[in-house]
Amino acid sequence: MTKRTVLISGAGVGGPTAAYWLARHGFQVTVVERAGTPRSSGNPVDVRGPAVRVAERMGVLSRLREAATGTTGLTFVDAAGRRVGRMDMRAFQQPDEVEVPRGDLAAILYEASRDHAEFLFDDSVVTLDRDGRGVEVTFERAGPRRFDVVIGADGLHSLTRRLTFGTGDGLMRHMGLYVATLPFPGRSGPDRDILMHNVPGKAVAVSSTPSGAFFLYRSPAEPGFDHRDVEQHKRLLTRAYADVSWRVPELLERVRAADDLYFDSVSRVSLPRWWNGRVVLLGDAASCVSLFGDGSTMAMAGAFTLAEKLAASPDDPQAAFRRYEATHRRLVEPRQRAVGQASALMVPATRGGILARNLATRLWPAVAAAARLKRSLRAG
Repeated sequence: MTKRTVLISGAGVGGPTAAYWLARHGFQVTVVERAGTPRSSGNPVDVRGPAVRVAERMGVLSRLREAATGTTGLTFVDAAGRRVGRMDMRAFQQPDEVEVPRGDLAAILYEASRDHAEFLFDDSVVTLDRDGRGVEVTFERAGPRRFDVVIGADGLHSLTRRLTFGTGDGLMRHMGLYVATLPFPGRSGPDRDILMHNVPGKAVAVSSTPSGAFFLYRSPAEPGFDHRDVEQHKRLLTRAYADVSWRVPELLERVRAADDLYFDSVSRVSLPRWWNGRVVLLGDAASCVSLFGDGSTMAMAGAFTLAEKLAASPDDPQAAFRRYEATHRRLVEPRQRAVGQASALMVPATRGGILARNLATRLWPAVAAAARLKRSLRAG
């Protein structure tokens, strides 16, 4: 019997995870990625809950633990660098979860899947022509091919989503925030805290695990914003932080000279359905989740679920897509609703909000202890 063929667009987190599991189920898998190599940068992300179980079954959990950032806490500082609050991150983490740099996570997942699938780097889908039995695909570089199923795991600005669902209003909504990450060489020491400084509507953080900076600020949607225009990103970030002190002048110099700056809007993707015909969306392409790491966890969990459902219904992919979406939406939707709460914590809009957040950190150890007790009682 001829193997059923699957094209996955995107080699970030969800794409390689889906490739691994689909290949294990006997599918012939091709992954196309616009970048020339697997992504090497990005902010730390969490592998927790269902994603830990997926990583363990893939045999990569030990490698993820070796790559863990080791972050212990988040220390809030004033403009002079004095501590004004602290949150112990370990108090809120599940025992088995792990925080890793996104680039390391992507590399580990790629290495686990590369021998099981064909990877086409430095290429991209151009057209998708769907019919009842498959999808005709043209590429920028490779010759045209036909696949039984196409999976769009190509992120917030998914080309697969645009080709399949169009660009209508409401598919992607700006959440009033922009985020940037900037890796740079640094020295790790015994203090594994992230240092964060706030002014109203803006946050900047510096970490040594891995070394780099993180920016998050409130802003309405920028007219003409292009998520691929790095020079535009540098201008927007420099303008937004021009009046912020602490270590920001030094960091903006690094921004101006950077070759590896990540900058994007914080947006929510909302679709009434994640699939159309034989094309289905995965990860942020279907349901961008949050700023704070859950997107990678959800992409890995969703990739596993999608592969399982396709393996169970190889002759009826639409039935598989329906079951995948029904299962995975229950995990995703509560996390989508939490974006506003997280942004209020990390980027208070007023000086009073910053002060209240800093004062509240004094209560967090007790809150965290109560949360641990509640989890232990449930486990018992």
